[in-house]
Amino acid sequence: MVIRTDDGEHLGLLFTDGGGDRALPSGLPPGSLVWPDPEYDKLRTHRRPSFWLSDAPVPASLWAHLRAEHPRSGLWPVLLEDSVQPWSAGQIAPEPASEIDNYRAGAFMAEVWQDLLAGGVADLAPYGQDCPGTAEPGRLVADPDVVADWYARIVAGRRTPLGLAAVERGADALAVMGWQGAVHHNEWTVPLAAVVRSWEERFGVRVIGMGFNTLDLSVAAPPATFEHALHVAAEHWTFCPDSILQGPGTLADYAEQICGKNAWSFWWD
Repeated sequence: MVIRTDDGEHLGLLFTDGGGDRALPSGLPPGSLVWPDPEYDKLRTHRRPSFWLSDAPVPASLWAHLRAEHPRSGLWPVLLEDSVQPWSAGQIAPEPASEIDNYRAGAFMAEVWQDLLAGGVADLAPYGQDCPGTAEPGRLVADPDVVADWYARIVAGRRTPLGLAAVERGADALAVMGWQGAVHHNEWTVPLAAVVRSWEERFGVRVIGMGFNTLDLSVAAPPATFEHALHVAAEHWTFCPDSILQGPGTLADYAEQICGKNAWSFWWD
């Protein structure tokens, strides 16, 4: 179900308080408010729309403008690949942002590490059976917003439409928008959103784009040494096992790939 909207007048429906005194954006391109299909809405949260979706691809400049307006609007922009499925088809399963507070990145990592050991075939040296816990924070190499705008230019080059989610921080958009890209890895999205929150704080991460089973993050404080990158790679193993299983096959080789890099992209099989 959608409500047609060629401006910002209906965006207040995304908020529990109707938008309050937020400075909601106007002059948006044509788009729709999107409700989840009831068959996908596991928690039956479709009393209001989950997000706003543009009809057509948008330029990176619009993403950057809306990102800068987020503190006033309460709307986080996300570049969305595969616009028909799942987004405009409503094949989404929104979860309350409040549930994210119930999870911690380290606890999730430890639990998943043990679960993956039973069936994983990746080379986890030097950790093996022992989950190392979360890595130390990185050191900022640039303003996270500047890095986010840079990476948005790259993602927007794929000609993606835009989503707007009513969230306090970008990580929460994974749950609120009902993204199910990692459903074959973890049934619920809120634990993954908790991990991304932690990365926002430790690595200057910003959520840039999502697809049917992909996630694109900018990184303003990436690991700068191999040892640090190896520890971060262990986190990525539990967040998205396919990063290693469908990629280099070892934590060490994967660590080489992410060391010093200002973007993390994930894909789930």
